[in-house]
Amino acid sequence: MGSVRLLSSVVLVGGLVCAAVGCGGDSGASVAGADPTSPSPSSSSSFLSFAESWEEPAAYVYTLTSSEGERSLIGTFRVTVRDGSVVKAVGLDESGRGAVARAPEEVPTIGALLDRLSRAHDEGADTAEAEYAPDGHPVRITLDPLKDAVDDEESYVIRGYEPAQP
Repeated sequence: MGSVRLLSSVVLVGGLVCAAVGCGGDSGASVAGADPTSPSPSSSSSFLSFAESWEEPAAYVYTLTSSEGERSLIGTFRVTVRDGSVVKAVGLDESGRGAVARAPEEVPTIGALLDRLSRAHDEGADTAEAEYAPDGHPVRITLDPLKDAVDDEESYVIRGYEPAQP
């Protein structure tokens, strides 16, 4: 957990330095959902630019903690991905084991999580935020489609990401 906090601090400081010196919107490592009615073209063009610089490898493993909201995908999972599909998902806690037993197909790839983030942004979600590691993969994704709705939030923390040989 300390490394995530350190990374978050580094991302925050980097973003503040970039904002202070007038860097373009395409270099931020933390991105918040933009107001879809805003006329600023940089808000939509910068939204995915950092994530788009990361290319999802053909094979990797990662640990996903999915929380918030009333959904079936709640818990912590160790996920193995090959050729763009989850080939193995292991629940690491009671909730995760139950989720895998009920619906293993709901455990996403990192690419699928980025697709959810993109859709939430495009649909004008109240919150569509991500924090990224230096290599460009997300380490946290937070979604809240409707500000005043109850239990529609989604929070994903990605740890232990390791590209693997296909």
